[in-house]
Amino acid sequence: MCGRTSLFLERADLEDRFAAELVTDGGVDYRPRYNVAPGSDLEVVTNEAPATIDQFQWGLVPSWAEEPTRGLINARSETAAEKRSFREAWERRPCLVPSTGFYEWQDRDVGGKRPYRIYRDGDDPAFAMAGLWERWEGADETLATVTILTTEPNDVVAPIHDRMPVILPPEAERTWLEAGPDERRGLCRPYPGDDLAAYPVSTAVNDPANDHPGVVEADPSEQAGLGDFG
Repeated sequence: MCGRTSLFLERADLEDRFAAELVTDGGVDYRPRYNVAPGSDLEVVTNEAPATIDQFQWGLVPSWAEEPTRGLINARSETAAEKRSFREAWERRPCLVPSTGFYEWQDRDVGGKRPYRIYRDGDDPAFAMAGLWERWEGADETLATVTILTTEPNDVVAPIHDRMPVILPPEAERTWLEAGPDERRGLCRPYPGDDLAAYPVSTAVNDPANDHPGVVEADPSEQAGLGDFG
């Protein structure tokens, strides 16, 4: 799954990277974030407005839901087309979810779960996770919500977790927004690039209130075996 992410590009860099402008109305307030939890707003680029970056609530609420209860933060890419909650969004509403790294927790026999940061190494740290978006309308409010698609892990993530977000190679990002569902299905695979890496971070990331640059620093007490994940 993907239950925590980050996006700490400066505004101008974010807009340049995704060739889109941040929405300036509707209460959008962009700031670099290091520890973004479900229920928070995520920056998204939708197929409906590919030249803008908006903010949608993380946790998809199906349009048919009677109430906007806690949304669905992840959707398995293998079955999203078959699930009632995601079927219409899969057909009609793909989106990009920009990120500068996500977190997964590795089970271990002693010491509790160990958090890792998984990121794209190199000059361009940003990447796009494949998402689906939905709009829920009630009597007094309208919610724009998003879920992140997941797939099998690649070699970097497999020692840490049995799922990973669908990370799109940069050249496939526009295809994800513009293609039909059959072509998009072919993009839902473990990230094929060799520029993904991982390292352990402090359990400070467990608390979403800890949203500062220190969260992404490597935990020096957990450095042994780090080469296994790079």
